[in-house]
Amino acid sequence: MTRIVRTVAELREQVRAWKAAGEQVGLIPTMGALHDGHLSLVRLAQTKVKRTVASVFVNPKQFAPHEDFDAYPRGEARDAQLLESAGCDLLFAPNAAEMYPQGFSTTINLTGVSEPLEGAARPQFFGGVATVVTKLLIQAEPDIAVFGEKDYQQLQVIRRVTRDLDLPVEIVGAPTARAEDGLALSSRNAYLSTEERAAAVALPNAMKAAIAAVQAGERVETAEAAGKAALEAAGFRQVDYFDFRDADDLSRLGPDALPQAEGNGAKARLLAAAWLGKTRLIDNMGA
Repeated sequence: MTRIVRTVAELREQVRAWKAAGEQVGLIPTMGALHDGHLSLVRLAQTKVKRTVASVFVNPKQFAPHEDFDAYPRGEARDAQLLESAGCDLLFAPNAAEMYPQGFSTTINLTGVSEPLEGAARPQFFGGVATVVTKLLIQAEPDIAVFGEKDYQQLQVIRRVTRDLDLPVEIVGAPTARAEDGLALSSRNAYLSTEERAAAVALPNAMKAAIAAVQAGERVETAEAAGKAALEAAGFRQVDYFDFRDADDLSRLGPDALPQAEGNGAKARLLAAAWLGKTRLIDNMGA
């Protein structure tokens, strides 16, 4: 049965007991409202370490005043059941006072990889993410921490922070979990109406079409424009970005055709964010 702890002291006591027994530990940070995408992170961690810890904390510091902090879906009992079904060993579920006690005044800010895309659209976001993830890594002292590639820029930000601050943890990126029609799994998909959910598949479809176009030699700016037009035609009311970026530092690519990648692995990444009704969907794919 998945044990639930709510304080840093309890968390460290358990993790240190496992480590004293020679068992490695993996951390899966989440904001709850768990779905199979989160559980796939647990399963990936289990292939690498003996013990897994999932944290559930809806972090107020990464929401702007006008964003959906109060409306963000919560359900600890359901989350705990899902984690137990996945064989997760420990759920760390602190409250805000445990994470940010009175007088808390430290924020981690970084430049470069955090500045474009989500950083431009949501200026407060990555400072909040970097701060809470750094705290969780220090609190849990894991050997590895697993994050989904679905939030690709966030993954790159976390990799940058752990390198810059010499945090002794391996950051593992997990492939994006998708529904059968290709839509990336997300807690915010619960906001979509039936009609919006049917239309949402236009996002991964437009991205796959744009990637196929640039791989066939199309100019980047032409493929990006076609992708945005496809989303607008499908009913998306606003496209925040639909950009080909360098897979490592997220610098802008184009406007001409992409150079042919050398070696294995995508050197480019297509990242997109668009509004369908009141719901903002994000996705990315290797190009």
